Amino acid sequence: MKCPPFEVLYADDHLLAVGKPSGCSVHAGVPDSGPALLPEVRDRVGRWVYPAHRLDRATSGVLLFAFDGETAGLLNGMLAEGRADKAYLALVRGAPPRQGTIDHAIPRSLDGPRVPAVTDYERLWVHGRYALVCARPHTGRRHQVRRHLKHIGHPLIGDVRYGKGEHNRFFRDHYGLNRLALHARSIRFEHPREGRELTIFAPVPADLSVPLARLAVPERLYAT
Repeated sequence: MKCPPFEVLYADDHLLAVGKPSGCSVHAGVPDSGPALLPEVRDRVGRWVYPAHRLDRATSGVLLFAFDGETAGLLNGMLAEGRADKAYLALVRGAPPRQGTIDHAIPRSLDGPRVPAVTDYERLWVHGRYALVCARPHTGRRHQVRRHLKHIGHPLIGDVRYGKGEHNRFFRDHYGLNRLALHARSIRFEHPREGRELTIFAPVPADLSVPLARLAVPERLYAT
């Protein structure tokens, strides 16, 4: 099984960014983890690449790779220390406050101890029982955005682990949303080799943008 088509968003001599599709793991894992993006990226660019970070299988958006181990280490350290501005679009149940900060410790791994985790968020749009949010995690914990939005009572639509089945089914039946409504829209950071600021955007893929349009979310809020 192969990943859905993906776009190369940026490339230079040291690093590469692609738009990861939803439903595609970064690495090959357990048998039910689905297709893995890493070998397909290597085949696409014709050289070895090193993942700089991860996105959940169900999440789409900007994913960084390095072309050498040293650059990968620099990117890993930068992201681990929170020296990057990451923005996620999330469709959630309910209407959260206009903006806020979620400071709530969560496990670093599936069964690991809780560690500090902080996410800022801004409500972009609200209609009835649902809202579009921009989330900016300062740390990179497992399922951080999903866990934090659930923690404040606003779980993501399409989230089979932390969300509600009745809302997931409603969006599947009425809006054609068959995935997690979470997209890594952009990342801004200092280039680890060149020192310049770099911002990379990932267009919202059709499997999320079409349901958002059907929901009448203004296109300016999710179009790159």
